[in-house]
Amino acid sequence: MGRRLPGVWALLLCLLAAPAAAERSPCQAHDPQRRPWFGDLHVHTRHSLDASTQGTRTSPRDAYRFARGEEIDLHPFGPDGRPQRSVRIDRPLDFAAVTDHSELFGEVHICNTPGAPGHDALICRVYRGWPRLAFFLMNGRGAPRFDFCGADGERCVEAGRGPWREMQEAAEEAYDRSAACGFTSFVGYEWTKVVETASNLHRNVIFRDAAVPETPASSTDAPTPRALWDALDAGCREAIPGCDALVIPHNSNLSGGFMFAPTLDDGTPIDAAHARRRAANEPLVEVMQHKGASECTRGAGGEDELCDFEALPYDSFMGRFFPMARRTPAALNFARTALGEGLTLGARLGANPFAFGLIGSTDTHLGTPGLAREDWTGGHGGAGIPLGEAIPDALLDPIEYNPGGLAVLWAEENSRESLFAAMQRREAYATSGPRISLRFFAGFGLPEDLCGDPAFAARAYASGVPMGGDLPARSNGGPLRIAASALRDPGTPSHPGGALQRLQVIKLSLDAAGAVQEQVIDVAGNPENGADVDLRTCAPRGEGFDQLCRVWTDPEFDPGVPAVYYSRAVENPSCRWSARACNAADIDCASPGSVRRGFEACCDATFPRTIQERAWSSPIWYTPTP
Repeated sequence: MGRRLPGVWALLLCLLAAPAAAERSPCQAHDPQRRPWFGDLHVHTRHSLDASTQGTRTSPRDAYRFARGEEIDLHPFGPDGRPQRSVRIDRPLDFAAVTDHSELFGEVHICNTPGAPGHDALICRVYRGWPRLAFFLMNGRGAPRFDFCGADGERCVEAGRGPWREMQEAAEEAYDRSAACGFTSFVGYEWTKVVETASNLHRNVIFRDAAVPETPASSTDAPTPRALWDALDAGCREAIPGCDALVIPHNSNLSGGFMFAPTLDDGTPIDAAHARRRAANEPLVEVMQHKGASECTRGAGGEDELCDFEALPYDSFMGRFFPMARRTPAALNFARTALGEGLTLGARLGANPFAFGLIGSTDTHLGTPGLAREDWTGGHGGAGIPLGEAIPDALLDPIEYNPGGLAVLWAEENSRESLFAAMQRREAYATSGPRISLRFFAGFGLPEDLCGDPAFAARAYASGVPMGGDLPARSNGGPLRIAASALRDPGTPSHPGGALQRLQVIKLSLDAAGAVQEQVIDVAGNPENGADVDLRTCAPRGEGFDQLCRVWTDPEFDPGVPAVYYSRAVENPSCRWSARACNAADIDCASPGSVRRGFEACCDATFPRTIQERAWSSPIWYTPTP
């Protein structure tokens, strides 16, 4: 094992190696009542094993260029090296983070770098010749490093510094430090961990600014979520001035019940100290991305029909590849169940480990942050499907996958400081792709006449708490009121946004026996408006709403009972991506001869042809005074 530098010299080396952070100008656009900023905090490029073995060549710099509205080239690349397709987002994002997998940074870099020690190792030859085989072999390796990494894996750790530095430099170059504040980039990465039958515990780590550790903590060195938090404490918050980070779990729908388990990794029950630490480190959860929605599931405490939205037919990564391993997803895979579990644990422990806000993102493996439109049929790249040297005549993603979602942050301005603070206080929400504007407040003194008032936000902040907040104890004996407001996505002239259908409040509370009770209340709009879609053309039909708003009084509020509330805004039906792709390929399920190989899934009735896009607010919590 190599000699370790004394702590002060290691810190100095880390600071010297990090990209220099320039001073930023004050933002011209600064709103004390905050505005929604749309972004993507889950983006993979060529430095991720899974993206690289499907053919992705997009660099972190390319990904940020795409997020800011520039066109980029995508695989497949022909024998002459020319790309077979290119893409541009219809509207630039406000913020993004490249979050490549920290595991195997060095190994992937060595396998792609001629002359590097280990480049000709057997696994690297497999990587270059049979990339998808290498994907399974390298992922299945687990914690032990390959022999070519050298003693204690130091050769691969050293090789991984290059991609990590490139990610930092790309983020610094993309960050608009001018007064225009046109785009914010965050340094980040994905900590990738599976347990038992390929159950997912993956988390994205987002840093506050350019002060970051010399190397990212991976699951190789920090094999549990607690170890990851320890590494962020020791290697960031306590070691580097100005360093801070937060952790965002994702794809709990594939976690086999482990993401929100009421026990620690060693099987012992969660205690109050762990509950407080988890809530502090993990203030947000990614509830929507290309591998499905993780809000709720049918039959878990209620019969909410909207819980069928983008539901996967399995509960772990194993089910994706081996149908015989598929299991019905457990209720504890989902955020709504976890929020209820948090109420139960909070009542027992005095601390809630699952007091999290909600965001969405794409989990793109093309390096295309924000590419979440249903009508781009070029394949969203989430599944890791290699395309060879030409675009195949087939669906380019598994039919159970989807384009992904967006993260939205309510902040005063588009700067790292302001956006990171919004994430920490959980004033954030998720969408399934559209740029719906969603506000959500609660309070005991909340005025009933907020809707339609130009001072809606100012009055709501003054008399209540926003999404992500905790209600204070009721002091005036007044009723609990909820203010929810949604504006439709304005879209663009060529791609107009969908009309809204309804606005809902979801309430979870504990009954006298301590069991979680669930209510889904339509507070505005009309779920029976008759809107639908022409499945041949995907043209929407029927009326909807440009705006929905309601100040709703909870008639069953009990000041002695813990409760949590969040809002859901739902659009009229629209065509799912798969229906658009099948239409574009002239697939007619009533005519078997039109169903070419590669398009069989178009006629799988298990998957709907229409969806209802939506937005989910972060919750607001009420905890009785002891």
